[in-house]
Amino acid sequence: MKDNFSAQSKLYSRFRPTYPNTLLDYICDFVAKKDLAWDCATGNGQVALQIAKDFKKVIATDISKEQIKNATKHDNIIYKIEQAENSSLKNASVDLVIVAQAIHWFDFDSFYKEVKRVLRPNGIIAVIGYGFVQTENPKLTMLIRHFYEDIVGPYWDEERKYVDDHYVTIPFPFEEIAIPKFEMKYKWTSAHLLGYLESWSAVAHYRRKNKSNPVDLIRNQLEKMFSNGRPVEVSFGIIGRMGKI
Repeated sequence: MKDNFSAQSKLYSRFRPTYPNTLLDYICDFVAKKDLAWDCATGNGQVALQIAKDFKKVIATDISKEQIKNATKHDNIIYKIEQAENSSLKNASVDLVIVAQAIHWFDFDSFYKEVKRVLRPNGIIAVIGYGFVQTENPKLTMLIRHFYEDIVGPYWDEERKYVDDHYVTIPFPFEEIAIPKFEMKYKWTSAHLLGYLESWSAVAHYRRKNKSNPVDLIRNQLEKMFSNGRPVEVSFGIIGRMGKI
């Protein structure tokens, strides 16, 4: 599994969107027993915190020490620095495995072998994420698309294609359960939108190679699209796969 977010853990924590509780409630409704959930590649602990109310205990793992350091603490969440493909979880001990915006970084075969080892019979696996950001202003959306494809496009890791394909093309060797359409909507200021762009892994790759910030190339143009500093509506469509063993 790649670690593309340690250097940007604070940006990630501040500016990444939060999954709707309706989505996580939908997933949790399929989990018969709610003793233990594994939030794999937890990042800042966002999903672990959201599902903590439903489970006696949540194990939240990530390979990034920085992400774990910035994760939100909670009484029944245990954070561990571990590889997705090689956890310390016991055999047949987990009721739900959930992965948010990270499955595309994994070694699929090794991770799915681990999932089948740790899940209880009829346990649930859910891999979720979100697609390209949309805004209420078509010109603003086009500018972000230009930034995504033309400016930092060459700096995306190959695995990003799975997100662009809405996870339809990832292998998924489980008995599939359909996920209905969910969407995240927010009112964001220009500063928040710019912060979100700064959190992209391709931006980090660009900065390392060119010693400059690519967001600066569109900053002024983007800020001018925010009339009188008024926030704009942004939205993200949820992508994902869910199944059971």
